[in-house]
Amino acid sequence: MKKYFMPAIMLVIFETVAVTLWLTKDNLFYLFNFSYIGISISLALFLFVGKYKHARRVAQLLVGTYMLVYLGLICNENMQIEGFWYYLFTGVFEAATIHYAVAKIFGPLLFGRGWCGYACWTAMVLDFLPYKIPEQPRKKIGWIRYITFAVSLIFVAALFLAQVGNIEKIMFWAFIVGNVLYYAAGIILAFVFKDNRAFCKYICPITVFLKPMSYFSLLRVKCDKDKCVSCGMCRKVCPMNVDMTDNSRKRENGTECILCFECVKRCPKDAL
Repeated sequence: MKKYFMPAIMLVIFETVAVTLWLTKDNLFYLFNFSYIGISISLALFLFVGKYKHARRVAQLLVGTYMLVYLGLICNENMQIEGFWYYLFTGVFEAATIHYAVAKIFGPLLFGRGWCGYACWTAMVLDFLPYKIPEQPRKKIGWIRYITFAVSLIFVAALFLAQVGNIEKIMFWAFIVGNVLYYAAGIILAFVFKDNRAFCKYICPITVFLKPMSYFSLLRVKCDKDKCVSCGMCRKVCPMNVDMTDNSRKRENGTECILCFECVKRCPKDAL
């Protein structure tokens, strides 16, 4: 039963958030929203324990399509970083601001960059491309993410400063255009660098929030040094180039771990 502790605790965390927001905001949507996401992620972890090969893909598709299609396209909510800035500037603690607080700002203190591995609708598509294992060394161009982060902030700030009318409609179209650009950039980079996660490493602005909080994450993959035989398999299969044999928080690319558990699955000695 110990194997199912993680799926259970993840469900409890999301249900706690769901019920708390439902009661404090007096809105049944939050009960449905966070319960659905929690159940989806817990299901994936349950399937992983059962050694189902595509366990993580289940969560990616369930959560990613829900947020992209239902929340984004049907409900007209900009769940990209522009939507976060928009709601933040209007002083409304709803939709994107709550999503970012739970999944990308404070949540990573508990589960690191689990969002990137199990719920991101951009990575949901990119992970189906052919380069699941990076074929080239990591590039030193991660600074680009800070530019895209700043551009998103300046874009929304300019709309407010210019007192542009009907900003909500602009935010919806920014969501559409932004996703098209993200998918295009992600697919192009994947083939250029032979790395499905190149977009996540170099372009994605969300990582500016995720990285510092992930440093303190409670949920981490650790290495049992007594079992490890230094075969290097974990580093080879890691899509984010993390050195899993180092248990310190300062390990190479430590804040990049997306908890995909590819290293755990491939370790020949069950050392992770």
